[in-house]
Amino acid sequence: MKNLLSMEHVSPKEIEALITRAIDIKHGRTVMKLNDKTVVNLFYENSTRTKLSFEMAEKNLNVERLPFDVSTSSVSKGESLYDTCKTLEAIGADALVIRHPDNKYYETLGNLNIPVINGGDGSGSHPTQSLLDMMTIYEHLGQLCGLKIAIVGDIKHSRVAKSNAQALTKMGAEVYFSGPPELQDDALNIPQITIDQAVESCDVVMLLRVQHERHDAYNNMAKEEYNQQFGMNTKRMNKMKDHALIMHPAPINRGVEITDEVVEGDKSVIFEQMTNGVFMRMSILESVLDGEGSKTNAFEKRYAVTQ
Repeated sequence: MKNLLSMEHVSPKEIEALITRAIDIKHGRTVMKLNDKTVVNLFYENSTRTKLSFEMAEKNLNVERLPFDVSTSSVSKGESLYDTCKTLEAIGADALVIRHPDNKYYETLGNLNIPVINGGDGSGSHPTQSLLDMMTIYEHLGQLCGLKIAIVGDIKHSRVAKSNAQALTKMGAEVYFSGPPELQDDALNIPQITIDQAVESCDVVMLLRVQHERHDAYNNMAKEEYNQQFGMNTKRMNKMKDHALIMHPAPINRGVEITDEVVEGDKSVIFEQMTNGVFMRMSILESVLDGEGSKTNAFEKRYAVTQ
Protein backbone atom coordinates (compact mmCIF):
# COMPACT_ATOMS: atom_id res chain seq x y z
CA MET A 1 0.00 0.00 0.00
CA LYS A 2 1.62 3.23 -1.15
CA ASN A 3 -0.62 5.71 0.72
CA LEU A 4 -3.58 5.67 3.09
CA LEU A 5 -5.71 8.68 2.19
CA SER A 6 -9.37 7.70 2.37
CA MET A 7 -11.36 4.50 2.88
CA GLU A 8 -12.67 5.10 -0.65
CA HIS A 9 -9.22 4.08 -1.90
CA VAL A 10 -8.78 0.93 0.22
CA SER A 11 -10.01 -2.42 -1.11
CA PRO A 12 -11.68 -5.08 1.06
CA LYS A 13 -8.59 -7.26 0.62
CA GLU A 14 -6.36 -4.47 1.93
CA ILE A 15 -8.72 -3.88 4.87
CA GLU A 16 -8.61 -7.59 5.69
CA ALA A 17 -4.81 -7.66 5.52
CA LEU A 18 -4.42 -4.63 7.78
CA ILE A 19 -6.82 -6.03 10.38
CA THR A 20 -5.12 -9.42 10.28
CA ARG A 21 -1.69 -7.89 10.80
CA ALA A 22 -2.89 -5.60 13.62
CA ILE A 23 -4.40 -8.58 15.47
CA ASP A 24 -1.17 -10.54 14.93
CA ILE A 25 0.87 -7.68 16.39
CA LYS A 26 -1.49 -7.39 19.36
CA HIS A 27 -1.03 -11.08 20.12
CA GLY A 28 2.74 -10.82 20.15
CA ARG A 29 3.67 -12.03 16.70
CA THR A 30 6.91 -10.75 15.18
CA VAL A 31 7.08 -7.01 14.63
CA MET A 32 9.20 -5.46 11.90
CA LYS A 33 12.03 -3.23 13.05
CA LEU A 34 12.18 -0.36 10.60
CA ASN A 35 15.33 1.25 11.99
CA ASP A 36 16.28 2.69 8.62
CA LYS A 37 12.98 4.57 8.17
CA THR A 38 12.14 8.14 9.16
CA VAL A 39 8.60 9.47 9.61
CA VAL A 40 7.34 13.00 10.27
CA ASN A 41 3.97 13.61 11.95
CA LEU A 42 2.48 16.88 10.69
CA PHE A 43 -0.53 17.77 12.84
CA TYR A 44 -2.09 21.06 11.77
CA GLU A 45 -5.00 20.36 14.16
CA ASN A 46 -4.88 19.43 17.83
CA SER A 47 -4.86 15.71 18.60
CA THR A 48 -4.32 13.39 21.54
CA ARG A 49 -5.20 9.82 20.54
CA THR A 50 -4.22 9.86 16.87
CA LYS A 51 -0.96 11.75 17.29
CA LEU A 52 0.27 9.90 20.37
CA SER A 53 -0.78 6.46 19.12
CA PHE A 54 1.16 7.09 15.90
CA GLU A 55 4.15 8.12 18.00
CA MET A 56 3.83 4.95 20.09
CA ALA A 57 3.43 2.82 16.95
CA GLU A 58 6.55 4.42 15.46
CA LYS A 59 8.48 3.86 18.69
CA ASN A 60 7.45 0.19 18.74
CA LEU A 61 8.68 -0.23 15.16
CA ASN A 62 11.99 1.55 15.89
CA VAL A 63 11.09 4.19 13.32
CA GLU A 64 13.00 7.46 13.63
CA ARG A 65 10.62 10.38 14.24
CA LEU A 66 11.58 13.88 13.16
CA PRO A 67 9.81 16.43 15.39
CA PHE A 68 7.52 18.91 13.66
CA ASP A 69 5.70 21.77 15.37
CA VAL A 70 3.43 23.85 13.16
CA SER A 71 3.75 26.90 15.42
CA THR A 72 7.55 27.02 15.12
CA SER A 73 7.84 25.94 11.48
CA SER A 74 7.83 27.96 8.26
CA VAL A 75 4.06 27.46 8.12
CA SER A 76 3.94 30.58 10.31
CA LYS A 77 5.66 32.42 7.42
CA GLY A 78 3.04 31.29 4.93
CA GLU A 79 4.67 28.13 3.58
CA SER A 80 2.16 25.86 1.85
CA LEU A 81 1.49 22.30 2.91
CA TYR A 82 2.90 21.09 -0.40
CA ASP A 83 6.18 22.98 0.03
CA THR A 84 6.50 21.77 3.62
CA CYS A 85 6.02 18.18 2.48
CA LYS A 86 8.46 18.55 -0.42
CA THR A 87 11.02 19.95 2.02
CA LEU A 88 10.63 16.94 4.30
CA GLU A 89 10.92 14.62 1.32
CA ALA A 90 14.08 16.44 0.19
CA ILE A 91 15.80 16.08 3.56
CA GLY A 92 15.12 12.36 3.70
CA ALA A 93 11.75 11.58 5.31
CA ASP A 94 10.37 8.20 4.21
CA ALA A 95 6.70 8.88 5.02
CA LEU A 96 4.41 11.59 6.39
CA VAL A 97 1.45 11.33 8.75
CA ILE A 98 -0.73 14.40 8.22
CA ARG A 99 -3.76 15.88 9.96
CA HIS A 100 -5.06 19.02 8.33
CA PRO A 101 -8.24 21.14 8.59
CA ASP A 102 -8.80 21.18 4.80
CA ASN A 103 -10.94 18.44 3.29
CA LYS A 104 -8.93 16.32 0.83
CA TYR A 105 -5.74 18.27 1.46
CA TYR A 106 -3.89 15.28 0.00
CA GLU A 107 -5.12 16.16 -3.49
CA THR A 108 -2.55 18.99 -3.48
CA LEU A 109 0.30 16.51 -2.89
CA GLY A 110 0.21 14.68 -6.21
CA ASN A 111 3.87 15.36 -6.96
CA LEU A 112 5.09 14.00 -3.64
CA ASN A 113 7.25 10.88 -3.99
CA ILE A 114 6.93 9.52 -0.45
CA PRO A 115 3.87 7.93 1.20
CA VAL A 116 1.21 9.92 3.04
CA ILE A 117 -0.98 8.53 5.82
CA ASN A 118 -4.04 10.65 6.43
CA GLY A 119 -4.52 11.32 10.14
CA GLY A 120 -7.74 13.22 9.45
CA ASP A 121 -8.77 15.87 6.93
CA GLY A 122 -11.32 18.46 8.00
CA SER A 123 -14.74 16.81 8.06
CA GLY A 124 -13.72 14.51 5.20
CA SER A 125 -11.92 11.27 6.14
CA HIS A 126 -10.26 9.52 9.06
CA PRO A 127 -9.15 6.17 7.63
CA THR A 128 -6.93 5.03 10.51
CA GLN A 129 -9.80 5.51 12.99
CA SER A 130 -12.10 3.50 10.74
CA LEU A 131 -9.60 0.66 10.54
CA LEU A 132 -9.07 0.48 14.30
CA ASP A 133 -12.84 0.56 14.79
CA MET A 134 -13.29 -2.38 12.42
CA MET A 135 -10.50 -4.26 14.14
CA THR A 136 -12.23 -3.78 17.50
CA ILE A 137 -15.61 -4.89 16.16
CA TYR A 138 -14.11 -7.97 14.54
CA GLU A 139 -12.25 -9.01 17.68
CA HIS A 140 -15.48 -8.98 19.69
CA LEU A 141 -18.08 -10.15 17.18
CA GLY A 142 -16.00 -12.30 14.82
CA GLN A 143 -17.35 -10.73 11.66
CA LEU A 144 -18.13 -7.49 9.85
CA CYS A 145 -20.35 -8.75 7.06
CA GLY A 146 -24.01 -8.81 8.07
CA LEU A 147 -23.68 -6.74 11.25
CA LYS A 148 -26.06 -3.86 11.90
CA ILE A 149 -24.10 -0.78 12.94
CA ALA A 150 -25.55 2.58 13.94
CA ILE A 151 -23.43 5.74 13.86
CA VAL A 152 -25.11 8.33 16.07
CA GLY A 153 -24.65 12.07 16.43
CA ASP A 154 -23.04 14.84 14.41
CA ILE A 155 -22.79 13.08 11.06
CA LYS A 156 -22.44 16.23 8.97
CA HIS A 157 -19.14 17.31 10.51
CA SER A 158 -17.71 13.86 11.27
CA ARG A 159 -14.86 12.41 9.24
CA VAL A 160 -15.19 9.28 11.39
CA ALA A 161 -18.81 8.79 10.31
CA LYS A 162 -17.95 9.16 6.64
CA SER A 163 -14.96 6.82 6.72
CA ASN A 164 -16.78 4.16 8.74
CA ALA A 165 -19.87 4.32 6.53
CA GLN A 166 -17.72 3.80 3.43
CA ALA A 167 -15.59 1.02 4.89
CA LEU A 168 -18.23 -0.92 6.81
CA THR A 169 -20.61 -0.88 3.84
CA LYS A 170 -17.75 -2.11 1.66
CA MET A 171 -17.21 -4.97 4.11
CA GLY A 172 -20.87 -6.03 4.02
CA ALA A 173 -22.25 -4.42 7.18
CA GLU A 174 -25.63 -2.68 7.33
CA VAL A 175 -24.90 0.90 8.36
CA TYR A 176 -27.43 3.36 9.77
CA PHE A 177 -27.18 7.00 10.82
CA SER A 178 -28.97 8.57 13.76
CA GLY A 179 -28.97 11.87 15.62
CA PRO A 180 -30.24 15.43 15.31
CA PRO A 181 -31.90 15.96 11.90
CA GLU A 182 -29.93 19.18 11.35
CA LEU A 183 -26.65 17.30 11.75
CA GLN A 184 -27.35 14.52 9.27
CA ASP A 185 -25.87 14.29 5.76
CA ASP A 186 -28.36 13.10 3.16
CA ALA A 187 -25.66 13.12 0.46
CA LEU A 188 -24.14 9.99 2.01
CA ASN A 189 -27.25 7.95 1.17
CA ILE A 190 -27.27 5.99 4.44
CA PRO A 191 -30.66 5.07 5.98
CA GLN A 192 -31.59 6.91 9.17
CA ILE A 193 -33.11 5.50 12.35
CA THR A 194 -33.84 6.86 15.82
CA ILE A 195 -31.51 6.25 18.73
CA ASP A 196 -34.11 3.99 20.33
CA GLN A 197 -34.38 1.91 17.15
CA ALA A 198 -30.58 1.72 17.09
CA VAL A 199 -30.15 0.41 20.63
CA GLU A 200 -32.81 -2.25 20.17
CA SER A 201 -31.82 -3.55 16.75
CA CYS A 202 -28.09 -2.94 16.18
CA ASP A 203 -24.99 -4.97 17.03
CA VAL A 204 -22.85 -1.85 17.40
CA VAL A 205 -23.83 1.68 18.43
CA MET A 206 -21.09 4.19 17.71
CA LEU A 207 -21.57 7.59 19.34
CA LEU A 208 -20.00 10.74 17.89
CA ARG A 209 -18.88 13.88 19.66
CA VAL A 210 -20.89 17.07 19.15
CA GLN A 211 -18.22 19.16 17.45
CA HIS A 212 -18.69 22.55 19.08
CA GLU A 213 -15.61 23.94 17.33
CA ARG A 214 -17.07 23.30 13.86
CA HIS A 215 -20.59 24.71 14.33
CA ASP A 216 -22.94 26.44 16.76
CA ALA A 217 -25.88 24.06 16.53
CA TYR A 218 -26.76 22.48 19.87
CA ASN A 219 -24.11 24.48 21.70
CA ASN A 220 -26.78 26.04 23.90
CA MET A 221 -28.78 22.87 24.46
CA ALA A 222 -28.48 21.49 27.96
CA LYS A 223 -26.35 18.36 27.87
CA GLU A 224 -29.03 16.36 29.65
CA GLU A 225 -31.54 17.39 26.99
CA TYR A 226 -29.24 16.32 24.16
CA ASN A 227 -28.56 13.00 25.86
CA GLN A 228 -32.24 12.35 26.45
CA GLN A 229 -33.09 12.98 22.80
CA PHE A 230 -30.06 11.62 20.94
CA GLY A 231 -27.51 10.09 23.32
CA MET A 232 -26.56 6.91 25.14
CA ASN A 233 -27.38 6.36 28.78
CA THR A 234 -27.93 3.44 31.14
CA LYS A 235 -31.61 3.11 30.27
CA ARG A 236 -30.81 2.74 26.57
CA MET A 237 -27.76 0.56 27.19
CA ASN A 238 -29.95 -1.93 29.07
CA LYS A 239 -32.16 -2.34 26.00
CA MET A 240 -29.26 -3.41 23.77
CA LYS A 241 -28.62 -6.97 22.65
CA ASP A 242 -26.49 -9.03 25.02
CA HIS A 243 -23.52 -9.08 22.62
CA ALA A 244 -23.86 -5.49 21.38
CA LEU A 245 -21.01 -2.97 21.64
CA ILE A 246 -20.87 0.72 22.45
CA MET A 247 -18.12 2.70 20.71
CA HIS A 248 -16.91 6.30 20.54
CA PRO A 249 -13.85 7.69 18.68
CA ALA A 250 -13.29 10.28 21.44
CA PRO A 251 -12.73 12.89 22.74
CA ILE A 252 -15.97 12.46 24.66
CA ASN A 253 -18.43 15.10 25.81
CA ARG A 254 -19.36 13.20 28.94
CA GLY A 255 -23.02 13.57 29.79
CA VAL A 256 -23.84 14.79 26.27
CA GLU A 257 -23.61 12.03 23.67
CA ILE A 258 -22.83 9.44 26.34
CA THR A 259 -23.10 9.36 30.13
CA ASP A 260 -20.26 8.60 32.54
CA GLU A 261 -21.56 5.21 33.65
CA VAL A 262 -21.86 4.02 30.05
CA VAL A 263 -18.35 5.12 29.04
CA GLU A 264 -16.83 2.50 31.31
CA GLY A 265 -19.76 0.10 31.35
CA ASP A 266 -19.75 -3.56 30.35
CA LYS A 267 -20.74 -2.91 26.74
CA SER A 268 -18.25 -0.12 26.14
CA VAL A 269 -15.08 -0.84 24.15
CA ILE A 270 -14.05 2.81 23.98
CA PHE A 271 -10.71 2.45 25.74
CA GLU A 272 -10.02 -0.76 23.84
CA GLN A 273 -10.44 1.24 20.63
CA MET A 274 -7.62 3.47 21.86
CA THR A 275 -5.42 0.48 22.65
CA ASN A 276 -6.11 -1.02 19.23
CA GLY A 277 -5.18 2.29 17.63
CA VAL A 278 -1.52 1.61 18.36
CA PHE A 279 -1.60 -1.89 16.85
CA MET A 280 -3.56 -0.79 13.78
CA ARG A 281 -1.22 2.12 13.16
CA MET A 282 1.74 -0.23 13.46
CA SER A 283 0.10 -2.42 10.81
CA ILE A 284 -0.45 0.59 8.56
CA LEU A 285 3.11 1.89 8.99
CA GLU A 286 4.54 -1.55 8.20
CA SER A 287 2.43 -1.76 5.06
CA VAL A 288 3.33 1.72 3.83
CA LEU A 289 7.02 1.68 4.77
CA ASP A 290 7.81 -1.92 3.88
CA GLY A 291 5.51 -2.24 0.87
CA GLU A 292 4.59 -5.82 1.72
CA GLY A 293 1.57 -5.38 3.96
CA SER A 294 -0.97 -5.05 1.17
CA LYS A 295 0.33 -8.23 -0.49
CA THR A 296 -0.57 -10.50 2.43
CA ASN A 297 -4.09 -11.73 2.99
CA ALA A 298 -4.57 -14.55 5.42
CA PHE A 299 -7.73 -12.91 6.80
CA GLU A 300 -10.32 -15.12 5.12
CA LYS A 301 -8.31 -18.27 5.77
CA ARG A 302 -7.56 -17.56 9.43
CA TYR A 303 -10.73 -15.79 10.51
CA ALA A 304 -13.32 -17.11 8.06
CA VAL A 305 -14.98 -13.80 7.33
CA THR A 306 -17.80 -14.05 4.79
CA GLN A 307 -17.72 -11.49 2.02
